Amino acid sequence: MNIENDFRMLIGGELVTGSATFDVLNPATTEVIAKAPDATAADLDAAVAAARAAFPAWAATPIEQRKAKLNELADVIMANADALKRLLTSEQGKPHGDAEAEIGGAAVWLQSAALLDLPVTVNEDSPERYSETRHVPVGVVGAIAPWNFPMILAMFKLAPALLAGNTVVLKPSPFTPLATLKFAELAQEILPAGVLNVISGGDHLGPLMTAHPGFDKISFTGSSQTGRRVMASAAPTLKRVTLELGGNDPAIVMADVDVEKVAEQLFWAAFGNNGQICIATKRMYVHKDVYEPLKQALVAYAATVKIGDGAEQGTRLGPINNRPQYERVLGLIQDAKDKGYEFVIGGEKSDLPGYFVPVTIIDNPPEDSRIVQEEQFGPVLPLIKFDDYEDVITRANASDYGLGASVWGADEDKAFEIAQRISSGTVWVNETQHITPMAAFGGMKQSGIGVEGGIEGLLTYTVAQTLVRKHK
Repeated sequence: MNIENDFRMLIGGELVTGSATFDVLNPATTEVIAKAPDATAADLDAAVAAARAAFPAWAATPIEQRKAKLNELADVIMANADALKRLLTSEQGKPHGDAEAEIGGAAVWLQSAALLDLPVTVNEDSPERYSETRHVPVGVVGAIAPWNFPMILAMFKLAPALLAGNTVVLKPSPFTPLATLKFAELAQEILPAGVLNVISGGDHLGPLMTAHPGFDKISFTGSSQTGRRVMASAAPTLKRVTLELGGNDPAIVMADVDVEKVAEQLFWAAFGNNGQICIATKRMYVHKDVYEPLKQALVAYAATVKIGDGAEQGTRLGPINNRPQYERVLGLIQDAKDKGYEFVIGGEKSDLPGYFVPVTIIDNPPEDSRIVQEEQFGPVLPLIKFDDYEDVITRANASDYGLGASVWGADEDKAFEIAQRISSGTVWVNETQHITPMAAFGGMKQSGIGVEGGIEGLLTYTVAQTLVRKHK
């Protein structure tokens, strides 16, 4: 793989420079590190046409051969993991260890998808007729990946789409296109021309994709606000959609927890990847009996966590990925200051270059505050006191979001009872953010439509077709 500053799109099996470029920054320094191709409407048309042309042969390829290609993609990712890791850190900001884990996870997602099979259901097998329902590919899929986990979340889409027999046009975020473009360079040697096309571009490109009549399905990961626009744009052509959107994930910490045992886990539940995780804990409800000791334990642990450039040894938290999100997080902090809320830790600006925000914990803000009601997607956590379990369940569910949640307690059965009453697509007990390629992952309410992962996620890239054969 060429790791020099030479980034090209993959269209119809050819690496294409494009007629224009845009700057890609390192968020730890705000310096320009590369120029990526800025796809035009004509580039998009060419990618869709290539995917359309490749679709019949790929759909007709036996599924075992498609599985083998997924495993080859996983192997080539791991063979280039070190270069991809460094590239990912430079454009996204996350520490090398986290970037390495993401690259490895991308490979695992491909390998795990290759273990799945498309089911066939026999509805009737009688002397009169035979009827079966099978699952055929949707067609050409437009996959739009976000900037917080650009590689693995791209594989959430590519793996099932390709396995099911679809062809794909993938667009990475303009904030993090580099590792994905290099993956495309690797995939060029493995997949037939047109089966996977990768194009990069600015904010103009996403709406062009979602409205494009050549797509049969759009799979999008991003904010709920943008998800609504994606759905509206897909409506005129009745494209199928999978939307994995925002979350305002509650954690409920019960009175019987062992604070010393859970404090570190709870810290990373909120602050992993700098809070830039759709299923990060965004609001932490803590029983009054353990509120003060847990608050102090979180502060003590935060003091041990090095914040800095992800390429530096020992860094555990990097910068916010991009300026718009950085300014949004600073705006939430300023709102909390303006309202007079107490800060347990943080709240000040960082003196580091780049988009750095210190770990910030706000002490028991009111339920109607912006920091409780909105998804911050950054290293800012409201710590909220409660003393009644019925009340905290109501408060946890009083959100337009319903992506993830967690319940923490020594009484596992009681915690599980509470978990079953939380209106979220995934609820964890005594852990969080555990996602497996073998299980469905998706949101309730305005956190999305459809699921990714498992057989349920695979089937969203198919259409059910019933075949009926009348016997003579």
